Amino acid sequence: MKNSLISILTATLVGLSTSLSYGQNNFVVPRTEWGSPDLSGVWNFSSIIPLERPAFFGDKKTLTKEEITALTSQQEAGFEAINNIGVGGYNTFWIEMGENGDNRTSLIIYPENGRLPETVEGVPVQVGGLGPDEPGERPVRMVVGGIAKDGPEDRGLSERCIVGFNSGPPFTPNLYNNNIQIIQNESAAVIMTEMIHDARIVPLEVESNLTEDIRLWTGDSRGYWEDDTLVVETRNFNGLTQSFGVYGTSKDKLLIERFTRVGPFTVEYEFTVDDPSTFKDKIVVMVPMSKVDGQLYEYACHEGNYGMINILRGERMNELRESEASP
Repeated sequence: MKNSLISILTATLVGLSTSLSYGQNNFVVPRTEWGSPDLSGVWNFSSIIPLERPAFFGDKKTLTKEEITALTSQQEAGFEAINNIGVGGYNTFWIEMGENGDNRTSLIIYPENGRLPETVEGVPVQVGGLGPDEPGERPVRMVVGGIAKDGPEDRGLSERCIVGFNSGPPFTPNLYNNNIQIIQNESAAVIMTEMIHDARIVPLEVESNLTEDIRLWTGDSRGYWEDDTLVVETRNFNGLTQSFGVYGTSKDKLLIERFTRVGPFTVEYEFTVDDPSTFKDKIVVMVPMSKVDGQLYEYACHEGNYGMINILRGERMNELRESEASP
């Protein structure tokens, strides 16, 4: 059921895309008092464009207005399927569809086919999801789902309130809470996520990275300005998260993020995943971010506070019932 819904979403949400122009010819990038481009504020990265190009588009990178119009006829069927998933999932009330779409058929801009590159043989794959537990071994790197219920270490990272399913880095659109806040001063930038409420401090005047033996969940980030673009390079991931998508580990990953203000209400967010231990080629993704006239409120992750206890308690009760029913 989950895979069929994903297919429907992929086919229908692309059909909602409308052609937008992110940059404005006469736009002048606002500056801070010390002269750097001003990226401060709350930005939303929801998108109706799928990460990977659906196979039926082939090599087509963009859609015409006529093709977009034709695809919208599938919208209602897709929404109806989502709204009928029943208890345990999310209907469209909870999903941020986003309006910052363009006529691209994928958020991936490299490889040229708009698809993830081949993976290195033998890399771990953990899919996860809201369905039954998947077979596997610890460490659990998936963000949603789990492999068992013997202990917290068997559950996904977002269920443990460690890493949110869209909190990155990098940032890829997902169900909801697709918001970040950028706070700047002359020597650092802080990138705060709504999901799990994590604040990543990016020094702008420190050239050297941490030593190899110091590893972090979200890596070690260092930033610099390249013309009007904030470039953030992140290394030293702890290997307990996936490299990208459902594949590999983050241990050898180099992530390069680029934040460029291209309009009064738009930041062009582009990131490159370079991980030869997981993928045979690099991955480049571009996601437009839209200015939000508001503020972030603290996201309280209660799965780890309450849900985890009840998940484990429920499994112990199941085991007790099974033992009592055995002859």
